[in-house]
Amino acid sequence: MRDYGKVHTSFWTSQTTRTMSEDARSLAMYLLTCPHGTISGAFRLPDGYVCDDLQWTSERVILTLNELLSKGFANRCETTKWVWIIKHFEWNKPENPNQFKSASKIALSIPDECSWKQEYMRINAYFLGLDYTKSGTVSEPLNNPSLTSNSNSNSNSNSNSIDGAEINSAPKQKGKSLDPNWLLPKAWGEWALSERPDLTADLIRKEAEKFKDHWIANSNQAKSKKADWEATWRNWIRNASKGALPSAPQKSQSIHDKRSATAKAMFGDITNADNQPRIIDVSDYSTEPDRSLISANG
Repeated sequence: MRDYGKVHTSFWTSQTTRTMSEDARSLAMYLLTCPHGTISGAFRLPDGYVCDDLQWTSERVILTLNELLSKGFANRCETTKWVWIIKHFEWNKPENPNQFKSASKIALSIPDECSWKQEYMRINAYFLGLDYTKSGTVSEPLNNPSLTSNSNSNSNSNSNSIDGAEINSAPKQKGKSLDPNWLLPKAWGEWALSERPDLTADLIRKEAEKFKDHWIANSNQAKSKKADWEATWRNWIRNASKGALPSAPQKSQSIHDKRSATAKAMFGDITNADNQPRIIDVSDYSTEPDRSLISANG
């Protein structure tokens, strides 16, 4: 049983989540965080587990699971009752050799009768460190000297084979710098618009310009090389500031307008009904003190 499950804040703003019913959103969050989940994103989940944890009827569970399946969020085998969160490794990539091993071990424990096992192994072979053939067998392991050497140094007692299938940690992709002539691909822009409804097309284009300038100008060559630039773009958009309508420009005030405003504050409206300057009797604004207000003893 795991202690926690990771959920990105973009869960609530993604187009898929926003089109779900309230029950489907609750069940999706449950699958991501429930105690039955695993580091591989695949686990056995009988209806009774969900009914007990969420206090739902079995009919409600089945109906909502079918909605998640239709949305492409998860897959489930009715025979084995195993569930697969389809984009699990996109959100929760293994971070060290031990996690790769653990994910691989769980993947290999999925029953062969499971309807989606072959597709799961084929799609996630990279994250599992397995060379999975179309026939459904594990063939030659993928070499990863950097990770396997670290794993061997941590523990010499850990076996690198499970039921005769040799497992190595997933290979580390070599990063590359962003092309100086990079332009935002249409598919990336459309994804950004669906992921962040608060950003307009113009704001997305501006974010693309900032994205390009940031990574090309980055002096740290190691950090400016990425194995997956599309994933880097997705994280950039998720962390972008919220879109806001531009404020109206402030109209500058001329010297004439400033003087008119000062005169109006001192003497009131200095124009008549015909909008012509009126004559001001300056005696009305004498600076001499009013003698009647001065005390005789003053």
